[in-house]
Amino acid sequence: MEEQNMSALAEAILFAAGEPVETERLAMVLGILDRDVPLIMEQLQARYTETGSALQVLHLENCWQLGTRTELAPLIRTALETKRMTPLSNAAMEALTIIAYNQPVSKGFVERVRGIDSSSVVNSLVDKGLLEEAGRIDVPGRPIAYRTTPLFLRTFGLSSLDDLPEPKRAGQEDFAGELAGDAMEGTDEEA
Repeated sequence: MEEQNMSALAEAILFAAGEPVETERLAMVLGILDRDVPLIMEQLQARYTETGSALQVLHLENCWQLGTRTELAPLIRTALETKRMTPLSNAAMEALTIIAYNQPVSKGFVERVRGIDSSSVVNSLVDKGLLEEAGRIDVPGRPIAYRTTPLFLRTFGLSSLDDLPEPKRAGQEDFAGELAGDAMEGTDEEA
């Protein structure tokens, strides 16, 4: 196979892996000798340099990985923090409150309490790192259970779930709003 194709195949493997790939593994998949992998990686890096690509090939001990150029790190960090620090919607606060007070619970439980489909809200909270999977619930269908994370505690300024405010009864102030107020005070520490 041509060297150009080899570097394209290596690029595809590194891109899809998203993490370091050992030299031996690359050689095996590409059908080449271990000693030829550095040459393929040099060709790929040369192409990135020549085209002014934002990507670079990283050599980490006996592994290879695709990464972004170091000088782009501040821009990338800002972009990722902006996504992570986006304020929570009312729907997200409701779902988060339900899970925080009743964890571990399934999406179905959240939906029954809210009375509306909550899949995208729960998935968004998982993406933000505020919720995580907590195994499966032992009921038919074995749905995934969700719980809050240490990031949830830090974001809302709590040292443990015992610090959650007492839920209010009907007619009293909405405790989701109270929790949201606590979150606004704790966001400066997160930034």
